[in-house]
Amino acid sequence: MTTPLRLALFIDAQNTYRRARDRFFPNTQSGVDGQFDPVRLGQLIASRARHGGASCSLSEVRIYSGQPDYYRDRRSYDAHMRQVNRWTANGAHVITHGLRYPPNWPSDPAQEKGIDVALAIDFVRLAITGAYDVGVMMSTDTDLVPALGFVYDYNPGSIHAAVAAWGVPTDSRRLRLPNARIWCNWLDLADYNSVADPTRY
Repeated sequence: MTTPLRLALFIDAQNTYRRARDRFFPNTQSGVDGQFDPVRLGQLIASRARHGGASCSLSEVRIYSGQPDYYRDRRSYDAHMRQVNRWTANGAHVITHGLRYPPNWPSDPAQEKGIDVALAIDFVRLAITGAYDVGVMMSTDTDLVPALGFVYDYNPGSIHAAVAAWGVPTDSRRLRLPNARIWCNWLDLADYNSVADPTRY
């Protein structure tokens, strides 16, 4: 019997949340719509994934999120930490990076800076160290394409790079590599509903 491949899921938290809202809840007024449980999402993707005829088992879920500042925005910080604590308790590895606040905040929103770099570095680093057999990147941030391409080309046949996205194959919102075909784990509304997190943090 073939040993399942170790699948690691790398999630860009804010990007994945926003894409779920855009795709499934375009007119929503509720901040809950678009929330998801990262570990259940990883389990769903791993249960369907096949690479080279082998099945996959979920080895790790890593979720990358911007963190509000305790002193500037205590309410958002507290809600964020409740969510992070839930993710961690459920078994996810959470990586945070402080948000950047523009001079005229809150008229202009705080911005995520550096979280995509952290995700890209880990995606490459853990491939090189052999921490996973299949790395799945869930984001539509094209700044991540170089890291995705590196892993795709690194040790072909032993390390597999793939992506995940909300929607169906006819959608265009997914990460792609130029001149290469990379597997996309498409997740529709029924899939979203199966991993949705209705908690009001």
